[in-house]
Amino acid sequence: MKIGVKFNQLTYAEYLQIIEYHQKYTDFNTLGLYRSILENEKLDLDRKIAVRDLAHTKFLKTFEFLQIKDPYTYIQVSTIGETLTKADEYQLWQDVRINQEQILKGKKIKHRNFGNYSKHNCGCDDCPYNGVMIRQGGFLTESTIQFDSDNHRLARQSKARREAVENRNFRDNRAETADRLAID
Repeated sequence: MKIGVKFNQLTYAEYLQIIEYHQKYTDFNTLGLYRSILENEKLDLDRKIAVRDLAHTKFLKTFEFLQIKDPYTYIQVSTIGETLTKADEYQLWQDVRINQEQILKGKKIKHRNFGNYSKHNCGCDDCPYNGVMIRQGGFLTESTIQFDSDNHRLARQSKARREAVENRNFRDNRAETADRLAID
């Protein structure tokens, strides 16, 4: 069975019914559900919060993974109806980064090509690359998932270069010492 309409066009009663019987629908999308809560103009603030809380009772684990797939939506849905200061917003983003790292380590996922981080989205409406899948760290990348505990690629490269130079110098010094001993 299919829902047949976009989530952001549903009424409060339809949300309740669809969330309750979500297994019956073949086109049910949890991420679309959470995004529609923000976009739906038919719901007032109290109803949006009620729909969010009902969705959390069924899909909390999926909502927590939304921190990796779409952290902007995660923060907006989490803070519906709240007024945030800059410090609160900064703390939320810090918490999201910490949670992203914990989730990826817990699931033993090495790559970081998820959701918004895997598609080009520069904000220009006429950009031919909008929505194109990209490799993280590539030329068209807009943002990446980075953690404080990461060994940065540039640091590894400079360390490798430094070790190569040290090995070369050691080899050259050893050759010079052998030449001196041979001459004496």
